[in-house]
Amino acid sequence: QVQLVESGGGLVQPGGSLRLSCTISGTTFRLAAIGWYRQAPGKQRELIAQIGLGGGTRYDDSVEGRFFISRDNEKNTAYLQMNSLKPEDTAVYYCNRAHAEWNWGQGTQVTVSS
Repeated sequence: QVQLVESGGGLVQPGGSLRLSCTISGTTFRLAAIGWYRQAPGKQRELIAQIGLGGGTRYDDSVEGRFFISRDNEKNTAYLQMNSLKPEDTAVYYCNRAHAEWNWGQGTQVTVSS
């Protein structure tokens, strides 16, 4: 079974920044496209950012220009740098294989509020 451990969430004021980390074990990390997903209260989980094997990235319109995904294959870790945070970014954030998900980790809560 793949293990996914997300961290870095917290409470931040609007306009602030956070950096999320996701360490994945039990699979060959460098051979997987990785995505960051989020699930807001009462909504379905959605894919908001993804990074391919070669480092190419794609973003949902809602986070384009504010969020930046990266990966470190040596550390089996993916990151999500989140800037200019808005209250509507409040959600539980998860990482997983993009479009072909493994089991899910526990996620990390991000709350944007003044």
